[in-house]
Amino acid sequence: MNDDYLWDRSGAPDAEIERLERVLAPLRAGRPSLAAAAAQARPVRPQLRWLAAAAAVILAALALLRLPAPDAAASAWQVESLSGTARVGGRSASVDMAVRAGQTLRTGADSGLTMEANEVGSVDLGPDSELRASSANRLLLRRGTLHAFIWAPPRQFVVDTPAARAVDLGCEYTMTVNAAGEGLLRVQYGWVAFQYADRESFIPEGAQCVMRPRSGPGIPYYEDAPAALREGLSRLESGDEAALSEILAAARPRDGLTLWHLLTRAAPADRGRVFDRFAQLVKLPPEVTREGALKKQARALDLCWDALDLENTDWWRGWERRW
Repeated sequence: MNDDYLWDRSGAPDAEIERLERVLAPLRAGRPSLAAAAAQARPVRPQLRWLAAAAAVILAALALLRLPAPDAAASAWQVESLSGTARVGGRSASVDMAVRAGQTLRTGADSGLTMEANEVGSVDLGPDSELRASSANRLLLRRGTLHAFIWAPPRQFVVDTPAARAVDLGCEYTMTVNAAGEGLLRVQYGWVAFQYADRESFIPEGAQCVMRPRSGPGIPYYEDAPAALREGLSRLESGDEAALSEILAAARPRDGLTLWHLLTRAAPADRGRVFDRFAQLVKLPPEVTREGALKKQARALDLCWDALDLENTDWWRGWERRW
C-alpha cells in the first residue's frame, strides 16, 4: 500500500483500509472528511512524529517498571551455623542461607550465627547484634558483638561501625558496639588499623582500643598494661588533661605503643613530656630528633614507630586506601 493514501487518498487503496473506512463511515457525520482532516494534519506531521517517539519511550519505561526487580547480588557470605533465632534480610535465618549485599542480619538475646565467605574469612555474630552485609569485603556493625577470623590478604576486609572503620591487616579480632555507638576492639592475632577522619590507631596482637562516636578510635593499649595507665587513658580521653602525668609514670617499655599514639595526638604543650618519656623507655636511632618529633614530622614519627620493634611503617602504611 502507498502511504499517500492515508494522507490524501492519492495512492492506491489497501483492501483492509477500505473495509475499516466502511465500518467507521457512520461515525463521521457532521465531521470533516478523512481527506480534509488529513490535509489539515499534514503541516504538523513532524510534530506528530516527535509525539509518537515520546509515547514510545513512555510505554517502554512503563513496561520496564512492570518487570520484577532483580535479586540483590550475592555478597559471598553464607550462614554456616546458627543458634537460637536470627533473621537475615527480614527472613528467618537458616544454615546454608546465602547473604545478599545490602541485607541486614539480626540476632536475638539468646541467639547467634556464623557466616563464612570462602575467599574472605569467617565472622561470628553474637547475641543482640545487628550487622549489614554491604559486600563480600565490607560489613557494617551497627551494634552487638562481632568476632572475625580473616584469611583474605591484608587490607581487603573492612568493618564499619558508628564510630570508626576497622581495616584488617591479616588478623583475628573481636569488636563490640553498644546502642550509643561506643565500643571496644580487641586483637587476638595480627593487626587492625582503626580509622575515623584523620585519626588513626594501629592495634597489634594483644592490644585493644576503645571507640567513640564523633571522636573515633582512642589510644590503643596492651591488655596487660598497668591499671594506672588504663584508668589514666580513660580519664584523659574524657577530658581530664591531668591524667597524662599518671599515664607517663605508669608506662613500661612495652607501652611505647601507647606513648607513640599519644605523641601524635597530644597538645603541643604536652608533646615534649610525652616524647621525653618515650625516649626513656624506647631506644631511638640517632636520626630521631626531639624537634622533629615535636613538630610531628613524618620521618621522625616513622623512626619512633620502627624503634618499637613492631611491624615496620613501610608495611602498615600500605593499608591506607580509598574505601
